Amino acid sequence: MNRITDELEPYLTASGIDFIRNSPEMTARSSIEQSNNVGADLHVAIHSNASPDNLSGILQGTDIYYYPTSRGGQRMAELLQDNFRSIYPDPEKVNVIPTTTLGEVRETAAPSVLIETAYHDNEEDADWIRNNTKEIAKEIARAITDYFGVPLVEV
Repeated sequence: MNRITDELEPYLTASGIDFIRNSPEMTARSSIEQSNNVGADLHVAIHSNASPDNLSGILQGTDIYYYPTSRGGQRMAELLQDNFRSIYPDPEKVNVIPTTTLGEVRETAAPSVLIETAYHDNEEDADWIRNNTKEIAKEIARAITDYFGVPLVEV
C-alpha cells in the first residue's frame, strides 16, 4: 500500500491537495491520532484485505468502509466505488460497506474511509494490485479531488 501511496502523492500535490501521510512504522491508532491532531478534512486509509483462514485465496474484490452516520464518509466511499469499478476486473465486486467496528472510520474526527483495495491472499487480486499501483493511486486521487471539488491534475 505504500507503493500505491507513493504513486498517489504526486497527483494530490499537482492538484493542490494538502495531505499528511502516515509512515510504515505507524499503527492504526497512531494514524487516527495524527489525523485528529492535525484537524484533517478527510481521512483515507488504504489497505489490502485478507480472507479468514477457511477462505484464504478464495475471496476477491474491493471493499470500501465508512461510518454509517457520516455523510462525507459515505460520499467519499461512493466516489471510490465509482472509480474502482472502472479499473477492477469485476466491477460487481467493488462494495461500499457501512461499519461501526473499524477504528479508522469510527474514531477519526474527519469524514473517513478505509479502502481494502483487493485481497492480497488471492493470487489474482495480489497480481492486480502489483500490476496496477499507478491506476489504483490515480482513481483514489480522482475520488479525493472530486470530494473537494477540484480538478485532478495529470502527472
